[in-house]
This record gives sequence, structure tokens and C-alpha cells, in this order.
Amino acid sequence: MRTWKVWMIYIALAAHLPEEQALRQACLSCDATQSCNCSSMGLDFIPSGLTGKITALNLAHNRIKLIRAHDLQQAVNLRALLLQSNQISSIDEDSFASQGKLELLDLSNNSLARLSPAWFGPLFSLQHLRIQGNSYSDLGESSPFSSLRNLNSLHLGNPQFSVIRQGNFEGITFLSTLKIDGGNLSQYEPGSLKSIRKINHMIISVRRIDVFSAVIRDLLHSAIWLDVRKLAFSAPEKIQFLRIMSSSFTKKISLKQCLFTDATVPGIVSILEGMPKLMEVEMKDCTLLGTGLWYTQIHAKQSQSLRVLTIKNLSIENFYLFTDLQSVLDLLSLFRKVTVENTKVFLVPCKLSQQLLSLEYLDLSANLLGDQSLEHSACQGAWPSLQTLNLSQNSLSDLKMTGKSLFHLRKLNLLDISENNFGEIPDVCEWPEDLEYLNLSSTQIPKLTRCIPSTLEVLDVSANNLQDFGLELPLLKELYLTKNHLKTLPEAAAIPNLVAMSISRNNLNSFSKKEFASFKQMELLDASANNFICSCEFLSFIQHEAGITQVLVGWPESYICDSPLAVRGAQVGSVSLSLMECHRSFLVSLICILMFLFILVLVVIGYKYHAVWYMRMTWAWLQAKRKPKRAPTKDICYDAFVSYSENDSNWVENIMVQQLEQACPPFRLCLHKRDFVPGKWIVDNIIDSIEKSHKTLFVLSEHFVQSEWCKYELDFSHFRLFDENNDVAILILLEPIQSQAIPKRFCKLRKIMNTKTYLEWPPDEEQQQMFWENLKAALKS
Repeated sequence: MRTWKVWMIYIALAAHLPEEQALRQACLSCDATQSCNCSSMGLDFIPSGLTGKITALNLAHNRIKLIRAHDLQQAVNLRALLLQSNQISSIDEDSFASQGKLELLDLSNNSLARLSPAWFGPLFSLQHLRIQGNSYSDLGESSPFSSLRNLNSLHLGNPQFSVIRQGNFEGITFLSTLKIDGGNLSQYEPGSLKSIRKINHMIISVRRIDVFSAVIRDLLHSAIWLDVRKLAFSAPEKIQFLRIMSSSFTKKISLKQCLFTDATVPGIVSILEGMPKLMEVEMKDCTLLGTGLWYTQIHAKQSQSLRVLTIKNLSIENFYLFTDLQSVLDLLSLFRKVTVENTKVFLVPCKLSQQLLSLEYLDLSANLLGDQSLEHSACQGAWPSLQTLNLSQNSLSDLKMTGKSLFHLRKLNLLDISENNFGEIPDVCEWPEDLEYLNLSSTQIPKLTRCIPSTLEVLDVSANNLQDFGLELPLLKELYLTKNHLKTLPEAAAIPNLVAMSISRNNLNSFSKKEFASFKQMELLDASANNFICSCEFLSFIQHEAGITQVLVGWPESYICDSPLAVRGAQVGSVSLSLMECHRSFLVSLICILMFLFILVLVVIGYKYHAVWYMRMTWAWLQAKRKPKRAPTKDICYDAFVSYSENDSNWVENIMVQQLEQACPPFRLCLHKRDFVPGKWIVDNIIDSIEKSHKTLFVLSEHFVQSEWCKYELDFSHFRLFDENNDVAILILLEPIQSQAIPKRFCKLRKIMNTKTYLEWPPDEEQQQMFWENLKAALKS
């Protein structure tokens, strides 16, 4: 019980530290750049004590409901303010009046039902504004952003957002990113976005094609990258609304989580191909209802700009019935880069492959290609210009057949066939003659044979079942052997031009000079996570004689050795010594330095988080607990100790004090401003004042219940009120307070108000005389 009360006192006292210290108590991680993280701390208000030193403030994921005019008044140097995922429904008009340097403001995912231009008026330095995920239905009658001349990115919209009006974006001429979440956007006034002359990345989520078409009409010459989300292209009769896109200067179109049908695809393809500057089309997480049997003919126009096609995670329910795409063959000859990933591709028709005359990059990873289907897909004449091919995560199982299928690809120099299940490896294979990079990682191969082409410069055979490496690869520069079962290093003479090698997570036990004798070109060796113990002799050898610039070895974890090239070539004795024997004085010095640094860190942390202050406060608390619960009568100096909020000081000091101290006979009151002993520890002042007062007078108001300081004084009075079962507490209700409105941290106040009567300050002057008489009677009791 005592420990719990001590912690409660710690929390309460935080409110009465200097302002900067109080903020550190509320936000425990303010770093050296004065960036303070107060996220996910259950805060109901923006913390007090913000100063001009703070440059970034993260208040995300709390319970803040309103932003008041004075909350941020002192934080004049804020560059970033994060308030997302709170419950903010109200913002005072001049809440951001002092935020002229603010560059990032995130108000997303709150409860704002309207947007006020007055909020953003003073934010002339703002570059990034995020207001999506609130509950406003429109942006107002005019532009709330007209003063934001430096705005670079804007995110807006929510499920209730339904109207965009002309003038809503006046004042904005350029945006790097504009994101509009308009899933229920039903009204768009033409010309609303026309004032923005350039948008690098336009992200729009809508459901109605006619609304989307109206937006596009205003973005024909301004949107560089058009990112369309959650739009269903399902009705052929509505595709006509998109014809305006053929005049768009957009260079890249992304379609994400969209829906297509066999009936709408021809019209969409025709529109995209007609766009004069379109270079790239991207589809992610989309759905196609159909099998590629287009209901109308696609007329090829041979786009002179479209070169990149990316399709990822396309869902085709009846993918096994998909056609050979004969109708689109003429559209594909100019593509240079094609990605079709995780789309259940099990075959690329030979005619389609032969039509890809300009293709240089092809990614068919995470699909269903097998040995026979790859042979058909890569038929003679297919992919004549291909340089990079990714077939990882497919269903290939015959390495020899894979090499043979690709043998005619004369320009292929990079091949990724990782994460297939090859298992056995043949002795001899055929490969493209210019192949330089081969990825065979995670393919279950147990050994390496001459099937591996000798032309390679990079070989990755990680995560297999290799016991040794005995290949001769004279051109090899990079070798990756991670996660195998090797017990020794490869023979350096067989790979004389090796520059980098990763052999981590194997079963290496030791290295010898012989193994490193020929590694003259190597710059990086990663041998970490093995069973090897680093010795002085080994480190000296690989640094001075082998000349490896950087080595990572297990000692006992990753130990990094950076080579001092100036002493390369020095002779090292043949006696093997432990590291302790080699560098005893160095290790002792290192341990001493680390201990000194550890103590220094403790001192710095103690100073930063006021450990001395907490120890003194705890000591004062323990002394208070040991004192008698009631001071001797001769030590009673005051009729009442007054506990009140600083915001109520005008009423207390100018009205109540005059009424009581000028009464006949006068009452002697203890006020902290006037009667605390200067220089005395503040905790001692409070304890002594309460113990030397006949009563404790609490002036209750909304400000009182928001003050941790007043709670602290209430806690001390609680011992006398309940532990001694007497009536030392007198409650004055300065303004109405509902019991349920009192914060949970004032549990003692709730209990007092439920068990004791209290005096209410009447606004009527005729009743105030009776109030003073009742208060005087209570003080005399």
C-alpha cells in the first residue's frame, strides 16, 4: 500500500516541476534534437510545459478531444506535430497561431466534422498536411488551404466525404503528393482541381466512374503519376466516361484493388494505349472476372511511349481456363520491362513470347511455371533481347532442362531460379553463353558440379545442403554460401578473382593460412555465426598478410576486423596464443574504460531524469509517515491551509482571504504563495503547513480537478481525514462539477464528496452573506 502511494505521489509531483521537466515526465523520450514522443500514453489533453526548445512532438494514439488556444502557444519552434489517431473533435480558431515554423501537421483519423481556414492561416511554412480519416463531408465553401503556399503533400477524405467544390483548392499550385479518399464521393464540381498546375503523384480512391472521369478531366496536364484505387471497371457502358484519359499527359498509371471484366478490358487497353506520354502501367491486388476472351476486338495502335508493365497479385478465379491472348499480341512488341508476379501463370504462349521483341527484363516469380511449360514459353525466337529473367518461387525441378530451355537466350546475363525444388544437380548443363549472375539459393541442391557455368561473376547458392565447394570459377567476384553445411573455406586458387564472400551460418571450426594464401583480391569476408574462435594469430594474418579489408567472424558473435593497411606484410610468429595472452593490458584497459563509461552513463541518466530529486521526495514522504498523525495543539499556527488551483487565485486571494482574515475575530489562513518558507524543500512545506493547520480548505473547480498539484495536497490531507476519522477537510464548490466528470485519479475527492457535505459559492450576491457565515462556522468547529 505504501509503495502504491509513493508512486502516486511521483506522478502528482511531475505537474509541479519546472515546465520543461514536467514535459519530460509526460513524454519520457525527448532526444537530443528536442523531439518528444508522447504517443500511446493515454493523454486526455496536450501536455502543459511545452517550450520553445521543442522541434517535434508526437501525440499520436492518445485520447485528446480538443486543442485549446493556449496548448501550443509556447512551442514556437515546432517543425512536426503528430496528432493522428486521437478523438479530436474541436480545435480553437487560433490554436496554431504561434506555429509559423511548422512543416508537418498530422490530424488524420480523428473526429473533425468541419475544417476551418483559420486553423491553417498562420502555417505559412507547412509542407505536409494529413487530415484524412475524420468525419467532415466537405472542405467548406472556399479553400481551407489558400494560405499554405509551401504545401508539398496533402492527404484528405474519409468515408463521409462526399462533395468537392470549385475553389476548395485555391492557393495550391504544386503538390508532390495529393491523396483523396473519396469512396463515397458523389459530387465533384468541374474545375475544382484545375488550379493545381502540377501533381507528381495523384492518389484517388473512388467508386463512381463518372466522378473519376470529372476528376481526370481537371488533371489532364497536371498529374504525372495517377494512382487509382478501389475502382470497379465492371460496366462496359460506363467506360466511355474514361475516353477523356486518351488526352492525358500522365506518364505512369497504377491500378490497385480494382475490378475488371472481359467486357471492359478492351476499352481500357484502347484508352491506355492512346495516352501520348504514358510510359508505365502497374496493377496490384486487382481482380479479373474472366478468362481473356475479350468481347470486342482490341485495335493495336503501337504506343510509342509505353515500355513498362507490372502486374502483381492479380486474382483470376478461373486462371486455368485463360486464353493464349492472341488478341493482344500486336500490343506487346515494344515492352522493355514486364513483371507478372504471383498471378498463377502456368504458361506463356510461344507466340506471345516471340512477340516480345524489345523485352530486356522479365519477372515471372511466385507463379506456377514447370519444366515443360518453361520449355514452351522460352521457345526458339522468344525474348530475343532479354537480359534479366526472374523465375524464382515456381515449380521447376530439372536444372538441366531449365538450362537447356534458356540456352538460346544469347543476351541473358542475370538469371534468378531460387526457391525452386531442383534437388539433384547434373554433371553438365547448357547455359546462355553470356550468363554472369546465377541465383540458386533455396533449391535443395546437395552439391555443386560443372553444371554451374564457368562464365559467372556472381553465384548465390545460399540455404542449400552443400558440404563443400570445389568448383573452379576463374571469373567469379562474389560468392554467397550462407546457411549451408560447409566445414572449410573454398579453395582460394579455384576462385582467384573473388572480391566478396559470405559463408556465415555454416559449420566452420577453424581457418588456416593456406586457405587464405591466394585471396589477394578479396575485400569482404562474412564468416559470422559459425563455430570459429578468433585468435590473435588469425586476426594478424588475415589483416597483414591476406590483406582482407573487412572480415566478420564469430567471436563469439560477430567480430569486425578493419585492416590497418599500413602494416601489411609483417611476419607473425607461429605460436598460437589466446586473445587474453596477446593483449592482456589492452583488455584490462578496455574493461576499465567500459566501467568508467557505464558509471558516467548512470550519472548522466540520473541527472537527466532527476534521480536525486526523487530520492529527496521519497525521504520526505517517509518522514511524513513517521510523524504523529496530529501535531500538538501548541504547534497549530493556522486556522486553515487553503488548497486551490492557480487559475482560481483571483477569487481566493482577493475575495475569500479578505472576508476571512478581516472578520471579527479574524481567521489566519495559510497560502503557499505567502506562507511557505523560502528555500525550504517544497514537500516539507506542504506537510508542515497541513499539519500546523486546524483545517484544510479545498476550493474546487474544473481547474482544480485538472491539477496534479492539488491532488498531491488532497492526498496528504487524506491521512488526517480518514485515518483519524475527523473533519479536517472543508470543501468549497466554486463552480458546478459533476461527480462523474471528476477524473479517476481523484478517487479520494470522489469519496469525500460522497461522504461529506460541501459549500457551494452562490452567484447571487444576496446569498453570498449566508455562504460566508456557513464557512466561518465550519472553520470554528
